[in-house]
Amino acid sequence: MAEFYIPTRIIYGANSLKKLHEQDLPFKKALIVTTHGKSVIRYGYLQELEEELDKANIEYEVFDKILPNPIKDHVMEGAKICREHNIDVVIGLGGGSALDSSKSIAVMATNPGDYWDYISGGSGKGQDLVNKPLPIIAITTTSGTGTEADPFTVITYKDEKIGFGDNHSGTFPYLSIVDPLLTLSVPKDLTAYQGFDALFHSMEGYLNIRHNEMSDIFALKAVSLIAKSLEVAIKNGQDIQARTDVMLANTYAGIVESLSGCTAEHSIAHAMSGIFPSLIHGYALISISLAYYSHEVNSHKSDERLITLAKALGKENANRPEDMVEALHDLIVRCEVDNLLMSSHNVKEEDLPRIADNAFETMGGLFKVDPASFTREDVISILKKSYK
Repeated sequence: MAEFYIPTRIIYGANSLKKLHEQDLPFKKALIVTTHGKSVIRYGYLQELEEELDKANIEYEVFDKILPNPIKDHVMEGAKICREHNIDVVIGLGGGSALDSSKSIAVMATNPGDYWDYISGGSGKGQDLVNKPLPIIAITTTSGTGTEADPFTVITYKDEKIGFGDNHSGTFPYLSIVDPLLTLSVPKDLTAYQGFDALFHSMEGYLNIRHNEMSDIFALKAVSLIAKSLEVAIKNGQDIQARTDVMLANTYAGIVESLSGCTAEHSIAHAMSGIFPSLIHGYALISISLAYYSHEVNSHKSDERLITLAKALGKENANRPEDMVEALHDLIVRCEVDNLLMSSHNVKEEDLPRIADNAFETMGGLFKVDPASFTREDVISILKKSYK
């Protein structure tokens, strides 16, 4: 049995941010959540959002402390601002870190205690929410997480980087703005890291044992769009059609997340970033991807699906599971991310068992929905084969 539940209204296309004030916005005061960087100011995105809110007669406060790997302390600080200023909608402006933080802040604006009380995994207490979160508006300026189309949010506490959210948590955005013009300013390296994150959301969702016919449709389309246009977007960031393709693929990947979900690859990558925060999530994913998917090939649990993914990646004559790894390697080389070094982020070989343990302890559920089986030694082996 499959359930299709995507309650988010998505406004998609060039200049769609300028349509925000025309939407049904029954709110009085917003908290704008964005990163501690200055890009949303430099490129005018924050000003454009503020102008839209002014047109809609919505007051606002700005909370701009979010880190690339967002942390629990900022969730709690943002939630406190919401309560103190009678905020009735939280608006995430930026990449996945800002949008995820907006969801988590919306949760804690209305619920008692500490955010980790509601986290399952690691040291979280796994409690049920007491109250429905505040409504969320997601305005994405990157093409990576797909969080504008799913209920999930990932936050770090100490060395635990753990996801939260499901179809019943109230963390689907009320409204999402997906405007490819907001991604023209994303630099080359981040375009690559984010694009591969979207790719792996789709590929993992296609392999996940909970996949269904609907998730398959979105997953394969997202993979084909990224295979077609990510290299172009990386090498010519002003190519609007390429940016549009990758952004649409990202939103499709978020829908895949909602309908199916990630697998062990994401659990391992989250552990890497949780322990070593300078490791950008997409960077971590790329660095382990070839070893991870080789493990999938060797398991022979998804042979036909791997062949189909190879074809979606552009290898039209694929007829072996191994062809998927070859097609992925080719894309990684073409996108110039074939020499990512864990060691450049202070990861040492002796740290690899700790990463494996963290993956099982914090997001072990993703191993259970992976078609392949994984032991601790398997994960350490993937990390060792990936280590540079």
